[in-house]
Amino acid sequence: MTAQITAGVIGVLLAGAILYLVRRDHLHGSYALWWLAIAAVILLLGAFPPIIDWLGRAIGIYYPPVLPIIVGIGMILIRMLKMDIDRSQQERQLRRLTQKLAILEQEIGAARRANSTVPGSTAAAAETPRVAERR
Repeated sequence: MTAQITAGVIGVLLAGAILYLVRRDHLHGSYALWWLAIAAVILLLGAFPPIIDWLGRAIGIYYPPVLPIIVGIGMILIRMLKMDIDRSQQERQLRRLTQKLAILEQEIGAARRANSTVPGSTAAAAETPRVAERR
């Protein structure tokens, strides 16, 4: 009975922490759904431990208490893969934005050089704000 109460308390506290983080805008909604599902599973398995035994026997695991560990490790691996995919997409976006910024800075420099060679364009060149070089 103590393990059930402990698992239930952990599930409720995890769900409360997730809702708090979402409310404070520290955790994005799609990630919150993932963690709320984890909290619900912990709460469910804590409240009804025979589910683990039944599911373990149904799958063919001879020692059912190891099932939550196997599932937990699998979920961690899936989460890590998702994080790597997201990070790869962000790196690709950052690289593209950096390239676009370099192209725009080059075009601005070319436009300034073209304005400086046109007679009577010194006033227009003086009014144009300078773009800081980033290196």
